[in-house]
Amino acid sequence: MNWSGNDKLSSSGRFASLVEAVAAERNRAAFEALYDHFAPRINAFLLRSGVPPTIAEDLTQEVMTKLWLRANQFDRKRSSVATWLFRIARNARIDHLRRRRGEPPLGDEALSVADEGPAPDDALGALQWEERVRAAIMNLPAEQLAIIKLVFFDGLSHTEAAEQTGLPVGTVKGRIRLALARLRRGL
Repeated sequence: MNWSGNDKLSSSGRFASLVEAVAAERNRAAFEALYDHFAPRINAFLLRSGVPPTIAEDLTQEVMTKLWLRANQFDRKRSSVATWLFRIARNARIDHLRRRRGEPPLGDEALSVADEGPAPDDALGALQWEERVRAAIMNLPAEQLAIIKLVFFDGLSHTEAAEQTGLPVGTVKGRIRLALARLRRGL
């Protein structure tokens, strides 16, 4: 089919045929013709609605990507291609404004939002691991525990821990080494 617009179909019928070619065959020439016609119009629509130019470009790309991915959802009996694409653009603009205001997303947009908290299994695993580490630390001999607390929890260097406890640096290092070995075995 000639995608340049020289055939005898109405423009509305021609655009519908282009979308159907994208849906059925992933026809790149059909998509390019749709892109060349609609992308500038969608971008202008978004700019007129107050969207900043860089965001308008991003949203236009999003709309055209949805055209490529969802061409099979277009039904020429329900709407024209222009109506369908501008509805997608309108919804993309609304979703952008919601994201900017921190409102929870709706529809398909909600599926792409990552849960920022740890997965329940990971959280439980971390809690159980923390309990095991605490128990293992509490089972260390008192002299090793004191040095571990100074170096790892209080952030003192080996030299500072030695000065604070009055022990030689070699003894501090030895107790740390023994404590870590005991922890490895206990965990």
